[in-house]
Amino acid sequence: MSDLGNIDALQRPLPYVDALEARAPGTVRKIVIHATELPDLATARAYGERIRYESGTGNSGHYYIDRDGRIEQWVPVDRVAHHVRGHNADSIGIELVHTGRWPDWFARDSQDWTGTYPRAQIDALVHLLRALAEDLPALEGVTGHDALDTETVPASDDPEHRVRRKLDPGPDFPWDEVLERSGLPCWTPSPGNGRSREEPAE
Repeated sequence: MSDLGNIDALQRPLPYVDALEARAPGTVRKIVIHATELPDLATARAYGERIRYESGTGNSGHYYIDRDGRIEQWVPVDRVAHHVRGHNADSIGIELVHTGRWPDWFARDSQDWTGTYPRAQIDALVHLLRALAEDLPALEGVTGHDALDTETVPASDDPEHRVRRKLDPGPDFPWDEVLERSGLPCWTPSPGNGRSREEPAE
């Protein structure tokens, strides 16, 4: 079970979770939907376990949902995961296993997002969002990684051309369905509720 009572998730804490900043779950205001942009959950796990910061921590979401709908929790809700720059402190990251632009995310010719989200994966996401909404009193809504990280970077195969750093959860993500079924509104940045502070993240 999850560290929150309403969520059925396999517990697979990352080795460094105790080094992540602690917080009260009641301070969580938004949920950020990601796509792993990796071929499978095992590869995502390898990325999540990589140490990237002097604190001995790395980049990951709180929850991962595989294509078959299986939910795993890698970071407790009462810890700050590094998943979206400037918004980590008051958010939960949910990662959906999806190939996205892998293996060359920033190549000019790799920007066509391909593939859909399986029904089992979307159903599991909706279940998770509903459960989180019940357990998090300050939750204001859900948003995508692409809405919070709009930076562009030089294309890896054409440095004079710039591409989006983050596109997930991608153009094929069924936002209308997820928002309607979860009962959560779309959280959008605005003056006063945007980036909390500069912080490490993927």
